[in-house]
Amino acid sequence: MAIGTIGYTTGVFDLFHIGHVNVLRNAKSLCDRLIVGVTTDELVSYKCKRAVIPFDERIEIVRACRYVDLAVPQTNMNKREAYDRYKFDVMFVGDDWFKTEKWEEFEREFRETLGVRIVYFPYTATTSSTLINTTLERLRSA
Repeated sequence: MAIGTIGYTTGVFDLFHIGHVNVLRNAKSLCDRLIVGVTTDELVSYKCKRAVIPFDERIEIVRACRYVDLAVPQTNMNKREAYDRYKFDVMFVGDDWFKTEKWEEFEREFRETLGVRIVYFPYTATTSSTLINTTLERLRSA
């Protein structure tokens, strides 16, 4: 049986919120099978950040989302390595990366050599894990 279009996206998915749901719902609407890379705690710390929810719990939360067909650990930022492993047809990315030098290069490489399309989704400005963390810190210190 043919699988159809395979989509791929990644994220930390800390403090799972409506912005995460929006990305996963939108991504799933554009593919038949959605693979989601969940950033490991080690990779989050490499970016000089720290997740509130541990990786093992974050990946289970993502796996429980009805839009996700497969949730896998994201252990590095190498998108080509991810492609070699999952053979996706389309990659979904937040629009905060749109027209950046790095992602314009990814777009050229993926389109020209692999036939992979990159789709940018709008960032949910009203809700983010960073905003939730900031709000919680403010409430706890009040």
